[in-house]
Amino acid sequence: MPKRIALLGSTGSIGTQALNVISRYPEEFIVEILTAGNNIELLIEQAKKFLPDSVVIGNSAHYKLLKESLKHLPVKVYAGSKAIEQVVTGENVDIVLVSMVGYSGLKPTIAAIKAGKDIALANKETLVVAGHIISEAILKSGSRLIPVDSEHSAIFQCLAGESRNLIEKITLTASGGPFLNYSYKKLKTVGPEDALHHPNWNMGNKITVDSASMMNKGLEVIEAKWLFDLNPGQIDVLIHPQSIIHSFVHFSDGSVKAQLGVPDMRVPILYALSYPERFISDLPRLNLNDYKSLEFQPPDLKKFRNLALAYSALKEGGNMPCILNAANEIAVDAFLNRKIEFLHLPDVVEYTMNETEFSPSPDLEYLEVTDRNGRKVALDYINKLDKLK
Repeated sequence: MPKRIALLGSTGSIGTQALNVISRYPEEFIVEILTAGNNIELLIEQAKKFLPDSVVIGNSAHYKLLKESLKHLPVKVYAGSKAIEQVVTGENVDIVLVSMVGYSGLKPTIAAIKAGKDIALANKETLVVAGHIISEAILKSGSRLIPVDSEHSAIFQCLAGESRNLIEKITLTASGGPFLNYSYKKLKTVGPEDALHHPNWNMGNKITVDSASMMNKGLEVIEAKWLFDLNPGQIDVLIHPQSIIHSFVHFSDGSVKAQLGVPDMRVPILYALSYPERFISDLPRLNLNDYKSLEFQPPDLKKFRNLALAYSALKEGGNMPCILNAANEIAVDAFLNRKIEFLHLPDVVEYTMNETEFSPSPDLEYLEVTDRNGRKVALDYINKLDKLK
């Protein structure tokens, strides 16, 4: 029987690439659910092509247009965040691919896990904000959590057939983004258009800015703690500009495993959807003859302070990663809208971490309060910076 897929965030970069993968295997995958936040035009186009059981638009203001556009098709139409949480629990869903951006992916993921669905997770913020809650829910439900991020997929693949107690540490690789070789002085002059030109990957705006500031790697460090049951001292980061080696696992006998491939997100997406099988694909192949050398260097934590702040949040625990994430989402939006400079990104995050109330053991309700408070603190600080221009 083909796997029945709920795709949350179908109009984003991961979502569109996932549909590209799914369309290559019509006998293996069926699209049952499509959801989007605001991109109503593309959601309508996707619904007409894939004819899912249901579509949900997060912004209820678009409901009427969506309903009218699909009225002649056998597709149920809903709107709002609550509807997204509800549709993922249906019996017609086997696996939920969560590619919604930011904090918004948390509640639908929890709802899907409680309903016993397997999760293909491309939303790193879910584990960053509430890793302890997600881990407990997975244990209770028996759902499988399969990472989609290329780095975490690499670790996941390297651990296949291995006993976890043999892990000494893992190394997450990072391209270094577009500003890897920029001086601190030059970083003062960069704008959103510069940050959005990633050298290797084609991604959405938010994650591309996160990559430029190294916050993306910081979020991945926190996510790795929960995915692979590690402590902060077991998670290293290494700059690898070519993005060919996606990550390493170091074992206690001195052996090291690595997963290699071209920088194409469709490969880890396919692996997550087909797991535990590997499907034959016509996706691009890696030819090492095309690379004269593979380079590695440690990250510069002074130039890219967001990575250091993420490690600090992970070590402190509690709701601190949630504060970090809330501040970063607000800061990235402000940078994209030219309200702050690139070098202000870590300033906003650090200020918010210092000024938002800390809790060592938050429940989901407290995390929701933390997210709201963190965003307010960050926004207030950004407004102060804006006035100082």
